[in-house]
Amino acid sequence: MYLTRSLLKLGHHLNRLVEGRLWLKVIIAMFLGVGFGVLIGPTTGLLSNQASEVVAGWVALPGRLFLLGIQFIIVPLIIASVIRGIAAGNESENLGRLGLSALIFFVVSTLIAVVIGIAIALLIQPGTYIDSDLIRQVTDNDGGAVRSVTAAHMPGLKELPEVVLGLFPKDPLTTFVSGNMLQTVISSLIIALALVALPTREKKPILDLLASVQSVCMVIVGWVLRFAPIAVFGLLANISARVGIATLLATGVYVFTVLAGLLILLIVYVGVISFFSRTSPRYFLKNAREVMLLALSTSSSAAVMPLTLNTTEEKFGVRSGISRFVIPLGTTINMAGTALYQGVASLFLAQVFQVEIGISGMIMIVVMATGASIGSPGTPGVGIVILATILDSVGIPAAGIVLILGVDRILDMCRTSVNVTGDIAASITLNSLIEEDSVEHPPIPQGNSVEESPVG
Repeated sequence: MYLTRSLLKLGHHLNRLVEGRLWLKVIIAMFLGVGFGVLIGPTTGLLSNQASEVVAGWVALPGRLFLLGIQFIIVPLIIASVIRGIAAGNESENLGRLGLSALIFFVVSTLIAVVIGIAIALLIQPGTYIDSDLIRQVTDNDGGAVRSVTAAHMPGLKELPEVVLGLFPKDPLTTFVSGNMLQTVISSLIIALALVALPTREKKPILDLLASVQSVCMVIVGWVLRFAPIAVFGLLANISARVGIATLLATGVYVFTVLAGLLILLIVYVGVISFFSRTSPRYFLKNAREVMLLALSTSSSAAVMPLTLNTTEEKFGVRSGISRFVIPLGTTINMAGTALYQGVASLFLAQVFQVEIGISGMIMIVVMATGASIGSPGTPGVGIVILATILDSVGIPAAGIVLILGVDRILDMCRTSVNVTGDIAASITLNSLIEEDSVEHPPIPQGNSVEESPVG
């Protein structure tokens, strides 16, 4: 049996950063970045607009390099993890049930997330707090910003077969180079299933090669994450300098609404885990907090995927055959936090422009946000494109996108953290459900005291 623990051993790179309180440094950098951005921005008048843009651009450079570093390893890391998770695991006989269960979990959780977003937006009414002068300013100056955000074309019934065919890769090499995450996962699944059918002797060299790929990716991840505080400082300073404190304050209720919705979704995830696995909320949050905070700092589920795997297997006792299938899959298609944000943003802009969308419009938002979030590629800015499509479909002016672009980076960090929590929740829940029909039982998480027992 060649089910090695190489990926878990590689987690020590990230664990060192965790022990060094990287997440605390990131939180401090967030506040300092916003403060510095406001200081050099138009609010204080210390610098001219041109000088402010130059300074903000240079300050944001480390953050942009940081994002490029993360994107550099996402594709090989997902390929290696998906293939090894299936071909080297013990859950091959349950693969069909596991895949279907995971897909149902992600679809249902995404649907619930959109409903939560719409409900809390209707309750708080964040759009009613926006000054009409700000709306007029946005609609007058939205030209370049809004034209650069084009709504995606929604396929009709006649075009649907072609859309379905487009989900499947033509060849693996072209797919891996293109960076299409959904096709990359499908290609990896096909290769992994073929490896399952091979004798152990023949598939061992490929599995060893993929283990080496994971090792290289983890070293790079360790390098990149060391610069996370500097990157976060620069990115948030750049945002604050461009939009100014007035816009940040004007959209503050909207930001609060999105964060409140994400908090409710997090509570739902914790409740699901507690119900199906008898894991106490305190134990779960204590052991998952490092992953959640690192996801917050990186804004990338893939960047912290090794630490997510380490946490689910070592601290929550999830079997490797389940975690190594569900976590990479969730990294690609689990966008519940993004779907919730799109629901809130759509209602927020409808309230800002006083557009009555009615029940049918809300249903349209739920359906489109759910489907588009699950099928969206893992590329930066794709959430705005999906949002433009939703706004176009329900008759909300696309000019309003400019209102939320300034704070989107902050919300993206929070969405990613909740998405990673959803991946962990899916692994723990499915492990508990499949365990009932399996002879093999996962290891019991070890605590240092009675208070750390996972059983609530």
